[in-house]
Amino acid sequence: MLAYLTIFTTSFVIAFSGAMMPGPFMTMTIGESVKRGPWVGPKMIAGHAVLEMVLLFAIFFGLAPLLKQELFFVIIALLGGAIMIWMAQSMFRSLPQLKIETTASTSKTMNLYLAGILMSLANPYWIIWWATIGLGYVLHSQKLGFIGIVFFFIGHILGDLVWYSAISIAVGKGRKFFGNKTYRILVGSCAAFLAFFALWLIYDGVIKLTALS
Repeated sequence: MLAYLTIFTTSFVIAFSGAMMPGPFMTMTIGESVKRGPWVGPKMIAGHAVLEMVLLFAIFFGLAPLLKQELFFVIIALLGGAIMIWMAQSMFRSLPQLKIETTASTSKTMNLYLAGILMSLANPYWIIWWATIGLGYVLHSQKLGFIGIVFFFIGHILGDLVWYSAISIAVGKGRKFFGNKTYRILVGSCAAFLAFFALWLIYDGVIKLTALS
């Protein structure tokens, strides 16, 4: 039992190595929490968890070598960058009409579960985490059989859930103190960061593609 608890605890703690890094997932969580409140983080993590469960099964069926391929990174970087630019543009276009008091009318513009999946898929560094740290943990947990994998996965997802729930609660509960101007600045800042990250990602993808050719 001690071995299972060790896997659970360490996977919970190491999950923060990915969750705490600034990126599109965190940016989207902050931006949407202002509009919709403290349940944004848990809902996005639910979508993220489904995706990671699928990825975990895929690793067992031989996907691990593909995750380490440079060309795979390039494809995800270019497609992911395009998705992020589209989302950032949508956020920028909505800024003039954004008002705290009209939150209810704008709360259904994006499916949060789907957003959790898209923001994970759009970031190749999430793939890199799974191809390195995540894969190592899976192989280690596998020594304890299926239950070891379950303990690893639960600990990992709980780590993500705790971090993003904390962010979502802090922003969602604090939105009543925001004026419309502050609200627009925050959402605009999130959109700007998302666009910057997307451009940097596309640049990185193009550089790696050039090196491959």
